[in-house]
Amino acid sequence: MFAVALDGPSGAGKSSIAKAAAKELGFVYVDTGALYRTIGLYLLEHGIDPKDGARVEPVLPEIHVELQHDPEGQKMFLCGREVTGLIRTPEVSMAASHCSAHPAVRAFLLELQRELAQKSNVLMDGRDIGTVVLPDAGLKVFLTASPEERARRRVKQLRESGQEAEYEEILRDIQQRDYQDTHREAAPLKQAEDAVFLDTTELSFEEVVKQLVKLVQERQ
Repeated sequence: MFAVALDGPSGAGKSSIAKAAAKELGFVYVDTGALYRTIGLYLLEHGIDPKDGARVEPVLPEIHVELQHDPEGQKMFLCGREVTGLIRTPEVSMAASHCSAHPAVRAFLLELQRELAQKSNVLMDGRDIGTVVLPDAGLKVFLTASPEERARRRVKQLRESGQEAEYEEILRDIQQRDYQDTHREAAPLKQAEDAVFLDTTELSFEEVVKQLVKLVQERQ
């Protein structure tokens, strides 16, 4: 099996780029951020502060997270209920960032992520795929863009889905999440030493997908 580890900050376009590249390559796409978002959603719905590790850890055994694939793409289920459309709000995104800082949460999801990579060729994206989850991945890519460009893309994405979005607020959220993700003690966001650095600030979506597919084909 061949695994591609795609890491990078929030809003870099990892999910949409990885999804398109995986489809072209015939790989299974795994959005690990959706796993953390699903846990974040559970915590918010149950009135648990995602920052409070002492309250988060005891409830983890109650949380059943399932990832399914169909022709429409990856779907997320929380305790048997589909939540794919509920985990993409800024509030859930921030909750995911907070809860992902807890070692217990990362350990809780680690085996699930590794099992997915053992079953088929995968293109897995997240924050610590190349550094922690799949350190032996056949290809590691660190995908990023400037905070301003990431904010513009996120605003466009939210507005196209019918949600309210203000650029300045989204930019602040992205900058805050960048700080949290790079400064947490458990598996902080950082580029793996053997990862290919890919800055997409000046590139179109199609150009990035093309580059990623080419990298995979060359490495395979």
